[in-house]
Amino acid sequence: MPRVKRGKHHLKRRKNLLRHTKGYMWGRKSKIKLAKVAFLKAGAYAYRDRRNKKRDMRGLQIIKINAASRANGFSYSRLVNKLKNAGIELDRKILSQLAEKHPAIFKKIVEATK
Repeated sequence: MPRVKRGKHHLKRRKNLLRHTKGYMWGRKSKIKLAKVAFLKAGAYAYRDRRNKKRDMRGLQIIKINAASRANGFSYSRLVNKLKNAGIELDRKILSQLAEKHPAIFKKIVEATK
């Protein structure tokens, strides 16, 4: 069986890897072993942080709602409880957008819970 030369494929894989690690610091952009590890870790971090971003956004939304509700005389937990009892089904994302960009509408929603 004849020997198979893999030079083109080897170079193509290396070139593709280095294209992905362009802009990394030190040897991680140019040395194959370091670039391979950096590329794998970057993918793992990206996967993890796409999920963590949702967690961070929810926390930020709660902070915005809490600040706006305290300006209207409620704490966050009391406001959420009153909204639930009043049957107003707005999620935290919408409430935080209203609190930030449309405080007059948010105030009307708070008054509707009283």
